[in-house]
Formats: sequence, C-alpha cells, structure tokens
Amino acid sequence: MERSVNRTKILTSNPFPLIIIFSLSLLVVFISYKTFTDAKLFFQNNSEENKTLAKDLIQVEVLNGCGKNGVADELTGLLRKNNFDVVNTGNYKTFDVSYSIVIDRSGSLQNAVKLADLLKIDHKNVIEQVNKNYFLDVTLIVGKDYREFTSNQR
Repeated sequence: MERSVNRTKILTSNPFPLIIIFSLSLLVVFISYKTFTDAKLFFQNNSEENKTLAKDLIQVEVLNGCGKNGVADELTGLLRKNNFDVVNTGNYKTFDVSYSIVIDRSGSLQNAVKLADLLKIDHKNVIEQVNKNYFLDVTLIVGKDYREFTSNQR
C-alpha cells in the first residue's frame, strides 16, 4: 500500500509526467486524425479522376444480330480506330435484328449516343438498360442495316 501512496504522492507533487503523457496523447490523436482525413481526400480525388478517364474510354460489346459472318470483327476494327475499347464480340441470341441497337449498360446514356453518332444510328435505336453486372458501358447489337453505317465509315 505504501508504494501506491508513494506513486500518488509523486504524481501529485510533480505534475510534469502527467503533462508529458497528456501532450503525447493529444499529438497521437491529432496525427491519426490528420492521416485519416488526408488519405480520405486522396482517395476521393483519385476516384473523381478515374471517373473522368473512364468517360473518355468507352468500353463496348459488339454482338452480331444480322447473321453475316465477320461483321462484329469488322466493326471492332472500326470502333478501335475511333478510340472505343471493344472488350467483347460475339453473336446475339438471334440473327433477325432489322435495325442496329445501341444499349447503355452503365447509366451514362451519352456514351451510347456517342457510339450511335459515330455509326450514324438513329437515336430512337439507343436504349438504356443499366446493369451493374456488366463490366462495360455500351452494347452494340448489329442489325441488318449494318451496310449503311459500315459503308459511311470507309
């Protein structure tokens, strides 16, 4: 018991150690807070920059809905020349699509409109079907009218 009394007596008679401990505690709290807020701002700024970059690079899926062999590959080359990132090509579920369709998958309809404008596809054939399970911006379903926009681009 005498030891605890002596410690209490020492701390009350000399407040310097308490002041040091309190000051260091405040310093640790301040540094932790500052580090956390700076990191949060860093990540927020980077995510905004990434969103800007993502709009500049539109990821496209090209699906053949007309049945002509090689049309998706031909359009892939055309789109890549015009700075679209074609991430998937393939066949649509049917080959009887009369008019080409541009589908917005990401909620940025302007991306789909940009693709439609390049290929001179009527805006009435631009639709929005947002699906977060798709890791792309736009799906192009190539219809039997493909000759109209492929001949315009040559």
